[in-house]
Amino acid sequence: MSALEFDRVSFSYAGATSPVLLDASFAVPEGAFALLVGATGSGKSTLLRLAKPEIAPAGRLGGSVRVFGTDPHEFGAQASARAVGYVFQSPDAQIVCDTVWHELAFGLENLGVPEPEMRRRVAETCNFLGIEPWFRARTAELSGGQRQVLALASALAMRPRLLLLDEPTSMLDPLAEKNFLSLLFRANRELGVTVVVATHAPWTMADYATCAFALEGGSVRMAPLSEVATEPPLEAPAAHARTIGKGALLADDVWYRYARDARWVLRELDLTVGEGEVRALVGSNGCGKSTLLSALAGVVRPARGRVRNGLAASQALLPQAPKALLSCETVADELKAWSRAGGYGCAEVDVALARIGLEDAADRHPYDLSGGQQQLLALEKLLLVRPRLLLLDEPTKGLDRAERERVARRLAEVRDDGATVLLATHDMGFVRAVADRVSLMFDGGITLTESTAEFFANSWLW
Repeated sequence: MSALEFDRVSFSYAGATSPVLLDASFAVPEGAFALLVGATGSGKSTLLRLAKPEIAPAGRLGGSVRVFGTDPHEFGAQASARAVGYVFQSPDAQIVCDTVWHELAFGLENLGVPEPEMRRRVAETCNFLGIEPWFRARTAELSGGQRQVLALASALAMRPRLLLLDEPTSMLDPLAEKNFLSLLFRANRELGVTVVVATHAPWTMADYATCAFALEGGSVRMAPLSEVATEPPLEAPAAHARTIGKGALLADDVWYRYARDARWVLRELDLTVGEGEVRALVGSNGCGKSTLLSALAGVVRPARGRVRNGLAASQALLPQAPKALLSCETVADELKAWSRAGGYGCAEVDVALARIGLEDAADRHPYDLSGGQQQLLALEKLLLVRPRLLLLDEPTKGLDRAERERVARRLAEVRDDGATVLLATHDMGFVRAVADRVSLMFDGGITLTESTAEFFANSWLW
């Protein structure tokens, strides 16, 4: 029996001029570890969500979707939870409770699972995934890798037969990614859970996969695993000789923690970024990259030390979650939102829509876009106001190779126009393509800063 089957499925969002899916047909065998690849905005997230009615998008659906031979709309709440689990791209879209143990129990409580059975499931899930050491931790204190493992654990606690994951490793450092994928592989092989992963980085999990599908032009085709097993190199924008100016950003002996009794996230941190420079911050999940960006932007105030930002009057901060910047009813309205203050008009908005490939989605709600499209929209919204300082947190999250190259060219344009860029990322291909220098964060501080060429030449890991 097929675990998941699409038969001539079409889907259009309300008000859209063209369908996202068009005659999509494929079948995932029970027990498979399947990869789903496709360009940013091709419809991967839409396709996965159609198999889970509780989170399915609103729009016009044609054809049939079957989960273990049954239309998922015919499942009741308990049957749906037992049939299909879902892990979102960002764990922040999934985690709702303040502690790990409560998060694990939350779904089970909602389904009315008896307490003895609930305790058993939570305990077995924690043992299987090795998360007992932080079972009583607060979710806000977890690293990005731990939060993603918790999202996986919450889904597995429901004991689904089919697990759907949307870009689950896009925010993880290399080690956290390997750990997460090994746990996912164990769930597939040892627990018999059928796994379908939508991803822009199939090469990281090709060794685990049993099959792959490519979504192109609204249709699905079987893709040989050899086709997705190698990472294509990222093309760097043309280099232009320029002089990096004096320090635009300065952090001097900065310490920061989120509560008086919490651990120090930043400690003894020193950093100087020159005006007109593109600097990359790299390091593992939880090392403090996002916190440092917030401190430099003035969002949080250091407990000790000082921060000087000479470009604070013209700065823009892209957070990890792009939805934080999206508040309008349509894509076009998002790009128009700051036109008065930014001194641009409809012509610039039209150019921006074309630049990020969203001309046909101008009237769609931003939340109906894929995660990658939301990322592009949020970044372009910031760039329209021509900030002199860009602080970017994981700017290529959820983007395919072509869109990562497009963002690289866009940052090269603003760099050549004199802007200063500080970006935190796990995307080392992107770092190679755009950064002048790289700063490695560890234990709350800056361990080293080198030119990009020196950093990769001297690194054993990257």
